[in-house]
Amino acid sequence: MIGTPLGNDAYILDLSRLVSRAGRVATGVDRVERAYLDHLLGLDAPVFALVRTAYGYALLDRAGMGQLASRLERKQPWGPVDVLSRLRRGLSLARKRAEADVRRLAMARCLPSHLPRMLARSVPGGAIYLNVGHSNLTERVLRAVKQGARARIEVMIHDTIPLDYPEFQRPEVVARFGPMLRRVCAQADRIICNSHVTAADVTRIADQWGALPPLVVAHLGVTAPRPAPEWPHPAGLDPRRPYFITVGTIEPRKNHAFLLDLWSALAQSGARPMPQLLICGGRGWQNANVFERLDRDAMMGRDVFEHPDLTDAQLGAAMTGAAGLLFPSLAEGFGLPPAEAAAMGVPVICNDLPVFREILGDIPVYADVNEIYHWQTTIMALVAEIRAGRKRQPAAMPSWETHFNTVLNKPV
Repeated sequence: MIGTPLGNDAYILDLSRLVSRAGRVATGVDRVERAYLDHLLGLDAPVFALVRTAYGYALLDRAGMGQLASRLERKQPWGPVDVLSRLRRGLSLARKRAEADVRRLAMARCLPSHLPRMLARSVPGGAIYLNVGHSNLTERVLRAVKQGARARIEVMIHDTIPLDYPEFQRPEVVARFGPMLRRVCAQADRIICNSHVTAADVTRIADQWGALPPLVVAHLGVTAPRPAPEWPHPAGLDPRRPYFITVGTIEPRKNHAFLLDLWSALAQSGARPMPQLLICGGRGWQNANVFERLDRDAMMGRDVFEHPDLTDAQLGAAMTGAAGLLFPSLAEGFGLPPAEAAAMGVPVICNDLPVFREILGDIPVYADVNEIYHWQTTIMALVAEIRAGRKRQPAAMPSWETHFNTVLNKPV
């Protein structure tokens, strides 16, 4: 995109998602919001963060954003629960502490009805409101940003999966997503898409509504995780046998059922050495059959291991030792785990989705999830490769520098 740098324009970054998910394992969307926080803190420009809490809205300045980033990076602990958080039921302890800290760090706070006034009083006119977390995109917030802060609205859409594949989502997510996307299409000044596949999906859906702001495609930056010196191996993992890793929330779209079927087929085929499977990700939704297999299958603790709570650095260490990353996902808007694995030189086997062709090119082995034998033979070929001592070179992946050079530019 041809453009002119925005210079010292003010930015408002919505951090409601990160605060609401305090204490939980970071998802891909969480990592994107974190990357935006880190980048904006490095700009020579006025920066602010808007956070929705259980009691209204809080606005943080640069100093408060830096303190929040330090807590999110676990460089310092969350503070104690305050009186308001103690009174609020239904929140996790980590979220109560996070919201209490947000209130302590805030330069301004308000009840929902006073949001336009708070923004008008605290933020320079003509700012740019960035929302990259699919959260807090309510009519109230969008109107307040436009009228109170007199700001441009730029929203990242990561995918349209809740509309295209509702069977993979919780019903409440499906019910919220369509109206949210329609509000964004009607009120945003620009939509940021993480891939051309996502841009095409947004355009296809918005065409029926008759309202679509300009789109910009900016591939997400892919940063290879910095591995920890060591990681906590699950009980029973045999260091003498190669292991493969899969990363992602255990939910229907990620297709863990296929991997369990695949491992059963490998065992029945008499594969030697029998590889191990490390499943890294928390349990999600609508996947009772898979959860039951993870709890009861005889493979568990012998050939298959569930390991949900690794930090990014620990996950990087686990990835480094893996014979390959397996990603049989049925739908993606981008797909960070295979891109991160490729950036580390870890072989990737993934389902043949258009977005992987767009982002990864010819780096992975593409295997249709209807062809289990192809997966078996490819896995055993990688086992032979790692036993022979052969290693892959890290692949060049999109950078955050390129992403922000694209996004933080003004069209001319």
